[in-house]
Amino acid sequence: MPDKNWQFELEEYIKQGEPGRTEKSEAWQTAIGLQAVDGLNTSQYLLDTAKDHIEGKITIDEAQKRIYSYYEQRSVRTEVENETKEADIVSARIAKLLGEKTFQFSPVEWITIHRRLFEGVFDHAGQIREYNISKKEWILNGESVIYADFNSIKETLDYDFTTEKQFSYEGLSVEAAVKHLAKFASDIWQIHPFGEGNTRATAVFMIKYMKTFGFHVNNDAFRENSWYFRNALVRANYNDLQKDIHSTTKFLELFFANLLLGTNHELKNRYMHVDFVDEITSQSINSKVSKYQFDTLDCTLEELAVLELVVKKPTVKQQELVEATGKSIATIKRIMKSLQNKNYIRRKGGKRYGKWEVLI
Repeated sequence: MPDKNWQFELEEYIKQGEPGRTEKSEAWQTAIGLQAVDGLNTSQYLLDTAKDHIEGKITIDEAQKRIYSYYEQRSVRTEVENETKEADIVSARIAKLLGEKTFQFSPVEWITIHRRLFEGVFDHAGQIREYNISKKEWILNGESVIYADFNSIKETLDYDFTTEKQFSYEGLSVEAAVKHLAKFASDIWQIHPFGEGNTRATAVFMIKYMKTFGFHVNNDAFRENSWYFRNALVRANYNDLQKDIHSTTKFLELFFANLLLGTNHELKNRYMHVDFVDEITSQSINSKVSKYQFDTLDCTLEELAVLELVVKKPTVKQQELVEATGKSIATIKRIMKSLQNKNYIRRKGGKRYGKWEVLI
């Protein structure tokens, strides 16, 4: 991977404030950052290609073809290049998926995401594993999470997705909603339906799922803490009762709070090591939060998504909120009315030239 300057180089496009470039840059930052979950690094060539796409010089499909051709044409590659091939190809595919608006909440969608990410990279792309697996984890001192038996994968997937689909977020507090989303992500990851690439596929699926609530997902979390994300999933699914070690979604909740609420929890992998089980609370104690206390508000996920947009742009119009969240104009009007009734925002000035004042 190019040195850490890649983050700052792509961040410049966000600072410029051009909507198209901002969205593309955030997608690429997330895509590149996610490669760390499997210890992979991207190349300078991938970064240059990403910049050309962000600047509108090439389409995302052309970016994918460029990356694929780069490796196909180099019959002799160094060991480092061999290691970056997977990261480059998958990064371009993640960027494409995150730029698409389509999404269906189902196990089939998750399987399709895996296939689209890893086709030509893994022989088993998009295929349910037919064998049992275990993986030695550093934070577990070499022990493994107990993953779903391959004979029960389909039934377990159907159960978890059906249960989530029937769950109602209506009236649920933000804190409770974040806890529930973290638990759902933890549960489906534990199934580990694929031979490899489960964490990256889970991350892409969850990002697209959370966007259905209207969220503009904070790319910083995956860009900078994707390895933490994987370790948090591990700790959410590991028990050793003889050693008084219990599964906990606490770490995953901190990650999701940063992802969705704009909090700035200090995410340290060492706190998740089983030898540090007595320091679980240290992260929340040392955490910082953003200017606006989103995690303490009595509002729904949909209301929070709209409120975050209002904070970023107090002059935002209702039609802009419709376009940003994918909600209907009637839903946006209802949400804005609710936020006003809760005294989180108030209108200053007229409809045409006025703006929203945030009261939290």
